[in-house]
Amino acid sequence: MTLSPELIALAEYMAGEFDNREQAIADPAWYVHLRWWQRPLPVALFPEPSIALFAEQANILKLDQPYRPRILQLRQSQTAPGLIEAQYYMLNDIEAFKGAGRNPDLLLKLTREQIQLLPGCTLSVAVQNIGPNRYRFRASLPVGTRCGFAYGGQNYQVDLGFEATAEEFLSYDKGIDPTTGKAIWGALMGPFRFVKRQNFASEVLG
Repeated sequence: MTLSPELIALAEYMAGEFDNREQAIADPAWYVHLRWWQRPLPVALFPEPSIALFAEQANILKLDQPYRPRILQLRQSQTAPGLIEAQYYMLNDIEAFKGAGRNPDLLLKLTREQIQLLPGCTLSVAVQNIGPNRYRFRASLPVGTRCGFAYGGQNYQVDLGFEATAEEFLSYDKGIDPTTGKAIWGALMGPFRFVKRQNFASEVLG
């Protein structure tokens, strides 16, 4: 199975260093000023054709303390090859790869054994053609799906989603209280709107 032009475009749109400076200035009560990295992996972790990204973020005032590291695999759907899926994975040793958004050489030592599949954390990606070789992508969890995982002896649930164009990346990620089902952190008042400040698209296909 080969990678579709749409999947490659999605990876190129997502690959970069972003921040939401304008949004944070306009509405600081609801939106922290964040830096967001999405770095194409320099190593192949998966047997099937796909493109994988390392993602993490940091408060602009604490760039040396990034958090929420994860691996995102973009692939053609196994049941419907014309569709795109985004599958999330968790790192077993978060500290070993902390800061890899700014220091991608750390990712050279990443192996398949160092990540865990997150069951239920597979997004379906809708593709809208908005011009010649231009797209808008919208990724969301299928209805009725719950993305949950355990880490450090605690259970977590997240509602994942994003939109991507050549100009911006919108994150709809929210943390969910597993007991009440209510959102407790993240995009509570609408998506975080990230603008690409540095482009890593040249790293997508090596």
